[in-house]
Amino acid sequence: QLQLVESGGGLVQPGGSLRLSCAASGFNLDYYAIGWFRQAPGKEREGVSCISVSDGTSVLTDSVKGRFTISRDDAKNTVYLQMNSLKPEDTAIYYCASRKPMWAQDLNRPHQRMCSMDRDDFDDWGQGTQVTVSS
Repeated sequence: QLQLVESGGGLVQPGGSLRLSCAASGFNLDYYAIGWFRQAPGKEREGVSCISVSDGTSVLTDSVKGRFTISRDDAKNTVYLQMNSLKPEDTAIYYCASRKPMWAQDLNRPHQRMCSMDRDDFDDWGQGTQVTVSS
């Protein structure tokens, strides 16, 4: 059974740091794209970051560039979101989501799925982890 489990959220003061984890079970992350999204109360769910697992290419939304970093640990089948210099406006529930690879007939293997910041492009979601930035 395919499952994504987020962890690492919590309460932190402005300027502090947190590292979120997205652990995958029931499937291997190779060739997947994994995205981090967040949803604040009364707002739409927005894309924060995404990584193409096999080649490591990644994207960040403008509001977190220079503060957040996305990475993966292939051995642990886990994607991380390192969040530094946190601001109150970063307060939200953070979700990770997976985008399944397509099969490449000519290569006889999956084709690396490209990143997206559109939530509708993702297939499976974790349950979310709360991040609260407040003094």
